[in-house]
Amino acid sequence: MRYEKKYEIKHLSKAYVLQAIRLHPAGFKQLYPNRRINNIYFDTPHLTTYHQNVAGIANRQKYRVRWYGEERAFIEKPQFEIKYKQGELGGKHIKQVQAFHLHDLQQLQKEINQASQTDAILKAVLFNSYQRAYYATTNQKFRITIDHQLQYLPLFHRSLQYPIPTHYHEEGVVVELKYAAEEDEAADFINQFLPFRQTKKSKYVTGIMSSIN
Repeated sequence: MRYEKKYEIKHLSKAYVLQAIRLHPAGFKQLYPNRRINNIYFDTPHLTTYHQNVAGIANRQKYRVRWYGEERAFIEKPQFEIKYKQGELGGKHIKQVQAFHLHDLQQLQKEINQASQTDAILKAVLFNSYQRAYYATTNQKFRITIDHQLQYLPLFHRSLQYPIPTHYHEEGVVVELKYAAEEDEAADFINQFLPFRQTKKSKYVTGIMSSIN
């Protein structure tokens, strides 16, 4: 399991954030090329996952289908992820699922319910997408991701269509520092030279709240 420390940055430019990470004395270097991440989140009809997150329940799970790359109508290599939290630590189980068309989520939803390891019925409730940059220390014990161009589309009473419309566009940058539990003491050095304030941040919660407000 690992820690994921989050920093929601509203009033600094992406360029400033990138410069701060590149100049960090731990020597962060770009790990992969930038790419777009796309997610479909699943929840119960009563939004159990959402309410547990908002309430700060220590042990909880989150369900999503993720794929990478620019927008397309047919998703060829999706993966189903069950993210779990136990206090401040988290992890995820990943399973490949069948390719699907955006306009027809019924088969995907059926597959997710078979693989979810829960008795609750899950439904697709939110799509979100963002650009991600990847950085890591030389030994890769500490990784940083930088997300921007965050977009959300609630799916409560609609299906996905191509091209995907945007219901809510979020300004700012979300930085995540990720490291294994055994590196927690060494993480003090990393945090010391990050000029950002640690915050709570759930893209899933943000997307659901954007449909409520």
